[in-house]
Amino acid sequence: MIPLKDDNPTSSRPIVTYFLIGLCVVVFLMQLGSQSYRTGHLFLSYGLIPSVLMGHDQLPMDLYAVPAYMTIFSSMFMHGGWLHLIGNMWYMNIFADNIEDNLGPRNFIIFYILCGIGAAMAQVLMNTHSQVPMVGASGAIGGVLGAYLINHPNARVLVLIPYIIITIIKIRALYVLGFWFILQFISSGGGVAYAAHIGGFVSGMILILFFNKTAKRKIVR
Repeated sequence: MIPLKDDNPTSSRPIVTYFLIGLCVVVFLMQLGSQSYRTGHLFLSYGLIPSVLMGHDQLPMDLYAVPAYMTIFSSMFMHGGWLHLIGNMWYMNIFADNIEDNLGPRNFIIFYILCGIGAAMAQVLMNTHSQVPMVGASGAIGGVLGAYLINHPNARVLVLIPYIIITIIKIRALYVLGFWFILQFISSGGGVAYAAHIGGFVSGMILILFFNKTAKRKIVR
């Protein structure tokens, strides 16, 4: 089930959403131009490595670029490849504008970063001794999806279902995002940080309840 667009208009231009998408694209293009990207050293230097963050391991000095806690933030804007980037930005473009519209630009960027932190910590706590670097905006975007599920469960989403015969239909966001969430539990392998996806989604569902109280615009569900 691949979402194509939602039928949920906004009352303002999603400036922060566009900025975050642009930032992720620029960072990825900078990655491509780096020699350390091709060797994989870039991910070791700026990706989130649970064992390093928790103090179980240390990076060699030639790979040390920022303090371990800063990789929680740097890793949010890096991606492992074109498909990783495009998939994340696709979901961001469809769902983030409505949450930004609900919260306003300032609160939305705070919300987004907090979801990214929640996602990172979920991944770290799942395996504190892991030496595999984690990169990607998936966790923070998972938080956006969780918030969308709470604020707009009845919004209609146009989805493509590639099963035997390709079908395009409109269904409620509740089912689209519920399916995405369940998929994180039943999927495994492939180097994907599913715990971060789940952690981000749950963080978004919880945080949006608090952020909604400060929202200036009425939320229509």
